[in-house]
Amino acid sequence: MSAALVLALAMILDAVLGEPRWLWSRVPHPAVLMGRLVGQVDRHLNRGSARRARGMLAVIMLAGAAILLGYVLSCFGALVELIVLAILLAHKSLVDHVRAVADALRISLGDGRLAVAMIVGRDTAGMDAPAIARGAIESAAENFSDGVIAPAFWFLIGGLPGLLLYKITNTADSMIGYRNERYAEFGWAAARFDDLLNLIPARLTAAMIALSHRAHDWQAIACDAGLHRSPNAGWPEAAMARALGVALSGPRSYDGQMRDFPYVNATGKTAIGAPEIDAACAALWRTWATALVAIMAAAVVIG
Repeated sequence: MSAALVLALAMILDAVLGEPRWLWSRVPHPAVLMGRLVGQVDRHLNRGSARRARGMLAVIMLAGAAILLGYVLSCFGALVELIVLAILLAHKSLVDHVRAVADALRISLGDGRLAVAMIVGRDTAGMDAPAIARGAIESAAENFSDGVIAPAFWFLIGGLPGLLLYKITNTADSMIGYRNERYAEFGWAAARFDDLLNLIPARLTAAMIALSHRAHDWQAIACDAGLHRSPNAGWPEAAMARALGVALSGPRSYDGQMRDFPYVNATGKTAIGAPEIDAACAALWRTWATALVAIMAAAVVIG
């Protein structure tokens, strides 16, 4: 069975089952286990002097363990590959979490703030409805790249070793890749390696969003992507903004400090709310379907 066919089947399985609560309430999800491993490495290595070198060692150790585990698991055949890949793809769960923000926002502003706080890292206490919607849509676009397209891309490139290498790196970046006093040096290698691994997938995600929604102004998308503080996250966000005709990003607060970030697609609609979040969920499924068709076509061609 080709890698493309395994990936197509895994995408369908994830879309149907998502992350069954009955299972992951009883046993830890592999993403949780990865987080625990990164936490252990952080506790043991993030101290003393030469923090950047220690952080590089941490990334090498985590990457080596992920590649080795991926190789061992791949020896058990395509069925194991299919199951592991379906578990580590996160499309249905992403859509469910984003849609929950729209449902909560329809109830009240307070409920919307609580729901969006589950998927964004910014301050949510003072958010109005448009800010909540922007946060949910930005998270939808960025996490579609990180949680679906990038894992699929690296599986096609390197099988389970490539998939697990990406997932452990992305987990490490989300835990230690911060520019604060504790992690500025130790988390530097994890953040830079995650940037490297997402370089192609982020742009591929933007291209698929744009293609599936006929948002063909690639020059404008590229220009808006350059406004983002991340070298990669701006691409899917800029494409999603154009696909929906909304303005994203803009001012927001972190740790009690308001930051004046520029708007992405500044001429787009700013008075947004639950309907635009629903539209983003539909856009995720439409883009997912575009990716699935492309992968199935590749599976047929490869044979």
